[in-house]
Amino acid sequence: MNPKPVPPRLADQLLKLFCSPDRLEEVQGDLHEEFAWQVRRIGERRARLRYWRDVLGFLKPFAIKRKSPDYSTTTLTNPFMLRNHLKIAWRNLVKDRQFTLLNLIGLSTGLACTLLIYLWVNDELHIDKYNEKDDQLFQVMANHFHEDDIKTINHTPGLLADALAAEMPEVEHAVTVVPASWFSSKGLISFGENHLKAGGQFVGKDYFNVFTCPFLQGDKNSIFADNNTVALSEEMAVKLFGNTKDVLGKAIKWDLGQFTGTYRVGGIFQNSPANSTEPFDLLFSFNVFFVRRPGMENWGNSDPSTFLILRKGTDLAQFNAKIRDFLQTKDKTKTQLFAINYSDKYLHGQFENGVQTGGRIAYVRLFSIIAVFILIIACINFMNLSTAKASGRIKEVGIKKVVGAFRSSLVVQYLGESILMAFLSLIGAVFLLILLLPHFNTITGKHLSLEFEAPLILSMLGITLLTGLIAGSYPALYLSGFNPTAVLKGKLKTSVGELLVRKGLVVFQFAVSILFIVSVLVVHRQIDYIQTKNLGYNRDNIIHFEIPLDNDSVKLKSAEAFLGEIKAIPGVLNATSYYHTLTGDHGAISGLEWPGRPAGKDIDFANLEVGYNFMQTVGMELKEGRYFSNNPSADNEIIFNEAAIKSMGLKDPVGKTIKFWGHERQIVGVVKNFNFESLYEDVKPCFFQADPVLPNIMVKIQGGTEKQTIDRIQKTFEVYNQGLIFDYQFLDENYKALYAAERRIGVLSRYFAGLTILICCLGLFGLAAFTAQRRQKEIGIRKVVGATVSNVAVMLSMDFLKLLVIALLIAFPIIGWALNQWLHNFAFHVDLGWGVFVVTGLSILFITLLTVGYQAIKAALTNPVKSLRSE
Repeated sequence: MNPKPVPPRLADQLLKLFCSPDRLEEVQGDLHEEFAWQVRRIGERRARLRYWRDVLGFLKPFAIKRKSPDYSTTTLTNPFMLRNHLKIAWRNLVKDRQFTLLNLIGLSTGLACTLLIYLWVNDELHIDKYNEKDDQLFQVMANHFHEDDIKTINHTPGLLADALAAEMPEVEHAVTVVPASWFSSKGLISFGENHLKAGGQFVGKDYFNVFTCPFLQGDKNSIFADNNTVALSEEMAVKLFGNTKDVLGKAIKWDLGQFTGTYRVGGIFQNSPANSTEPFDLLFSFNVFFVRRPGMENWGNSDPSTFLILRKGTDLAQFNAKIRDFLQTKDKTKTQLFAINYSDKYLHGQFENGVQTGGRIAYVRLFSIIAVFILIIACINFMNLSTAKASGRIKEVGIKKVVGAFRSSLVVQYLGESILMAFLSLIGAVFLLILLLPHFNTITGKHLSLEFEAPLILSMLGITLLTGLIAGSYPALYLSGFNPTAVLKGKLKTSVGELLVRKGLVVFQFAVSILFIVSVLVVHRQIDYIQTKNLGYNRDNIIHFEIPLDNDSVKLKSAEAFLGEIKAIPGVLNATSYYHTLTGDHGAISGLEWPGRPAGKDIDFANLEVGYNFMQTVGMELKEGRYFSNNPSADNEIIFNEAAIKSMGLKDPVGKTIKFWGHERQIVGVVKNFNFESLYEDVKPCFFQADPVLPNIMVKIQGGTEKQTIDRIQKTFEVYNQGLIFDYQFLDENYKALYAAERRIGVLSRYFAGLTILICCLGLFGLAAFTAQRRQKEIGIRKVVGATVSNVAVMLSMDFLKLLVIALLIAFPIIGWALNQWLHNFAFHVDLGWGVFVVTGLSILFITLLTVGYQAIKAALTNPVKSLRSE
């Protein structure tokens, strides 16, 4: 039996060598069948020749073997695939303009808010961080014990710094400082015809070893060799002399109460850093303050502040244990001391019962959380809108999977779309940031700027990339997870899990919006309460200003004459004088003795030094007794507030004598409690001392005559104080300044709440539109069988209203607890009440109906014939 003819082996080897593997089996099979037929027809020899011809004929470009592509790199690192993903992403964004526009507005707004808050938070975290020895720089604080609580203040005895430096080996340097903010207003610096308002700070000899204050001219180590030398800031020197050259040794005049005098310029220092909480224009020797301020040599006085440089390696807890009872070794007092890092005090300056409990750091955390929430809400919009319109892309996913696309490749593609959207939104956010930053600075009182330096650029890119990843994560996983078989057969159904996720995201958006609305309403009510609360005195139509005052008898008589003329001006209801300020921290004075004082009991009192008829001018009410005598006998009189009498345990106090630093005074009256500090604090014990005239003049003006009366006061001022500037303020403005931070928080909360609601509305608007589009066939059928427009609108709106009710039930308990905690930071505050929650519920209901209702009514008005035909 003859063997079966076979094709030439060499030809087959040549075919395998050059033919593409995916075509080899098909081509070789066809050639073998053709060879067997040709053998029967023309014989084996001729068939073999024809086989060679056919093999050589198949070696064409489309069939030649090429290097196999490395499919393992196409999903993540292949530049061609990445470019293809970006191209598809761009086409999808351009194709669906409504989806793109809604997301661009939402993400741009969210990013702009986040970047604004980032700039503010970053600035807050760097306040007072300019000193070279920041980690060693500490401020000494004092805990003053009262009957019902402990009050922590940053004022300490003027003798403390030197004593700690001498007795505590852990202290490398110590300095006493009376900051410019301690005074009720700025002083007046004069040179020739130039008169400028400036802040003066009194510092001890070790100041430059503790704080960083670079000198441009002069020797900072010997500048305070005498009490008549002053150092000026560079800015003040330029304003006063026109330049900083040849100014050393020049004499200037300084007007500020008992510290008025002529001083010699001994140095020029760099301007205070922008991130300093205690800026100043001049530096004086603390010896000037010590000599001219009565009682500074007494350990019971607490006007200045004390700052320390602790040696490296010092254990702060152990050091605080050592200095806790330090004052008790110097004076009969229960006051305890402790030290805190100076630069931490700005953010962590709130104390309750002697324990650090927070401060402005709470606002930093609050706005950081707000930024995160706003960004998450913007991302949720993208997630919801992307998953809602997924029905338009499921066939795309199915076909890609059928032809071999990996899920990872699809995830990269959809993440690429969201990241591209995020970076497009960043462009819009930067433009918004440029537009909003000036107004934001006005609200916050800061000088933030958009400087495109490496840290800011990296932060912006990082935030944007994170936004894109968060926003695109769920849609990418959701879309790439479709079953291709179910997709192409049209059997894909919405899962319960998908609905729960989408609805959960909407509930979260609603809940955050509710939190913002309630917060804004409560903060507004509390600030309004603060501004209108009866403080125990009348601050309306009262102006105050400073006059130069020396202990010289002639100048004192002139000041008294000036005050008398002010009282005689038409429109002036009353005039008086006072020292320091009526709305700030008055320090603490102890060491008073009174009848029946229990052994070992000591009370810290706020000391208010006032003119004879101060209480009558501001409208303080007496509980018993009388006001000060309007003559020098008032030097031996004293008036306490109710809180002081209660703490002292005195009954029938009027007429009794107390002893104060060796000087006896008679109690002539008890004034009703009034708020002389922030409303964060309860009313503390205080007493009044009277003087004929003091540096700060206070004038009560008849309502409606303010302009002409102030003009007359200014003319009288210029007669008595030639060359000086008449710079006055209204008392109610000083009071408002106490709560500037709260007002700013209130304003910012309103803006951020509005933007959050806007972003939520954009999401709801888009989601309602896609919901109506997805259910257009159902809506058409319902209308055909008799449903009215209102029936359809209610049906579409009810889904969102149910989610709103769930959000209300979740948000109200949370925000109620949080706001109660915030309100209890104030000693005097409004009640939360149910009215706020009712208003919030109605407001969010109205906003939801307005947003969703438009799309619902639009869908309900659609011609059912058109919707059914399109299906």
